[in-house]
Amino acid sequence: MTGGTIWKGTIHFADTDIAVKLHAAVREDRIQFHLLHRHDLVRLRQQMICALEKKPVPAEAQIKGFEVEEGKYLIVDPEELEELSPESSRMIEVHEFVTRDGIDPLFLGHAYYLEPDLPARGYNELAAALGEMDAAGICTWAMRKRAYLGALEARGGILRLHTLRHADEVIGAGSLQLDEIPLTERELKIGIDLINQLAAPFQPEKFANEHQKKLQQLIEQKVRGEKVAILRPKRLKPTAPDKLLEALEASLKKVA
Repeated sequence: MTGGTIWKGTIHFADTDIAVKLHAAVREDRIQFHLLHRHDLVRLRQQMICALEKKPVPAEAQIKGFEVEEGKYLIVDPEELEELSPESSRMIEVHEFVTRDGIDPLFLGHAYYLEPDLPARGYNELAAALGEMDAAGICTWAMRKRAYLGALEARGGILRLHTLRHADEVIGAGSLQLDEIPLTERELKIGIDLINQLAAPFQPEKFANEHQKKLQQLIEQKVRGEKVAILRPKRLKPTAPDKLLEALEASLKKVA
C-alpha cells in the first residue's frame, strides 16, 4: 500500500496536460538503533561544536560557507541561496521520449508512482502508449525547492517517475582501467550454460532480508532475557585465477 500524496503536479508534453499525484514507490524497512549514554541509558543529542573554542554553537550563530582553499571560506547568505532556488512550479515537463532500455540503471534514483488527480484525462492513454512502445519520457520538475531530472515510464497501466542522476554524477567504467583478458570459446560456453541452468523469472519475494531477520531475532532474544551466542562467519577463500575454469565446470555439473 502506498503512503500519502507527496506532491501534486501536471505532466506536460506537446499540447497535453495530465494532472497527477505523486506517491513513494519504495520504503526503507530497517531496524533503527539509537545512541545512548552507557552510564544512564539516556539518548544522546548531536551538537555543532566549534573546532576552535570547543563549545556548542547555537543555530542562530551558524552560517554556510564554501571552502575555496584550505582554511578559507566564501560565506553564502540564506537570502542568496533562496534567490537561486528553482522557481516553484507544478509542471512535470517532458522534453523527449527514449527507449526504456536505453537508460543505464546507473542513472536511476528514487522511484515514485503517479496517480491520476481527478479529473485527469489522458492518464490511461499515456500509460498504455508508454507501455506498448517500451518508452520513457525524459522530464524535469521542481519540488520542495529542488530541481529534478527524471524518467517517466509505465508498467501495468501505472505511470512511474524515476529521478535521474546527471551525467557528471555518474563515474564512467573506463576509470577502472581494467586489463583486457582474452576469453576462449570454451570459457564463454561454460559461462552461458551456467547462467542458463540458473535462469528463472525475477521473483524478489523469494529472497528475504536475512540480516534484518537476524537483527529482529537478536532483539527478541534479548527482550526475553536469553543469552545470545555470537557465531563468527566463515570466510571463503577466493578461487585462484588458474582454477577458475575448473570451478565453473564443477558449478555447472552441480546444477545440471
